[in-house]
Amino acid sequence: MNSNDTCTTNLTPTPAKLATAGLAGGAAGGLVFGVMMGMMGMFPMLASMIGSSSAIVGFLMHMMISLIFGLIFAFAAWRFLGCVNMTAVSGIVYGFITWIVGPLVVMPAMMGMPLFMIGQASMMSLMGHIIFAVVAAFVTRAVLARR
Repeated sequence: MNSNDTCTTNLTPTPAKLATAGLAGGAAGGLVFGVMMGMMGMFPMLASMIGSSSAIVGFLMHMMISLIFGLIFAFAAWRFLGCVNMTAVSGIVYGFITWIVGPLVVMPAMMGMPLFMIGQASMMSLMGHIIFAVVAAFVTRAVLARR
């Protein structure tokens, strides 16, 4: 298969289309990652960042963060979504970035914990963030490709 089979060079989205695509990607990635987080019982810990212990509050926080990260991704990376391989790479890179920002910096800072603590749990979190971002990237790409 040559690169012409997997590339689209005519992506010129409007800001509204980028926002729609980013929200759709963030929602899809957030739901996939959310299932994983729910199975691991992570939502009460996430909710504790704002003084709650409710899994529902944690899930809602997770989805709001996912929508915001989806929007940021769409506006920052849409130029890389023309080819399937670049979509995958941009998703992986963005997943790594969101992992650093979220569970390695912002979350521990808000909870009074040390920053950049890497262990088994953070490696599982890395995988979840990469899965989130790859799903978000491909959904964003699909929405942008629609006429």
